[in-house]
Amino acid sequence: MSEQMPPPPAPGTIGWADLTVPDATALRDFYQAVAGWTPMALGMGDYEDFVMQAPDGSPVAGVCHARGANAALPPVWLVYITVPDLDAATRRCVELGGQLLAEPRSAGPGSYCVIRDPAGAVAALYQPAAM
Repeated sequence: MSEQMPPPPAPGTIGWADLTVPDATALRDFYQAVAGWTPMALGMGDYEDFVMQAPDGSPVAGVCHARGANAALPPVWLVYITVPDLDAATRRCVELGGQLLAEPRSAGPGSYCVIRDPAGAVAALYQPAAM
């Protein structure tokens, strides 16, 4: 019996959060002890990031190494805001005084980019493939 994929997050909602830091292993252990999350390794080629799972086994967040495409990201909890059209949302961000920090790229069943809003806060815009 095959598992059904959950529906994509609704536009305008926060669908995911990642923490990108130089030492993801140490933070993985920290959040395992503090929040009770269980890490699941996610292969990234020559290293592993972690999908953190709630006690019921549901994925709740990522803890990632600041390497590769994530090397320039600041050490903050990066929320992924779901949008129906990534290209349009990215253009609108820049038109309204925001900055594009990481170009749109594929990620799992969708694509995302990283932005800085006019106040300096960093977030990701995410378009699920189903939209």
